[in-house]
Amino acid sequence: QVLLVQSGGGSVQAGGSLRLSCATSGFIYGSACLAWFRQVPGKERERVANIYAANDNRYYADSVKGRFTISHDNAKNTVYLQMNSLKPEDTAMYYCAARFTNRYGCVNPDKSDFRYWGQGTQVTVSS
Repeated sequence: QVLLVQSGGGSVQAGGSLRLSCATSGFIYGSACLAWFRQVPGKERERVANIYAANDNRYYADSVKGRFTISHDNAKNTVYLQMNSLKPEDTAMYYCAARFTNRYGCVNPDKSDFRYWGQGTQVTVSS
């Protein structure tokens, strides 16, 4: 059984930092595309960052480039999202997600491509 359990998040002032964690179980990382999405009420869930575990290729939304970093720890089966220089517009519910694919399937995946999701964690950035 594939499970994704999130931790981290919370409230921070603009300019601050937070780290989200997503502990995974039930699958082998080799063919995993791991991603972080976020969603605000009334808007589509958007992909923030993703990484292909086999080769560490990373992709970021333009809105977070240079501020967010996605990484994973194979030994701990955990994927992280380090968020620096946070802005009020980063306020959202954040979700980790996983899909099994080749490296091409992790270049520009849609949210509908991901079968497995974490429970979500709220990030609130105040000005």
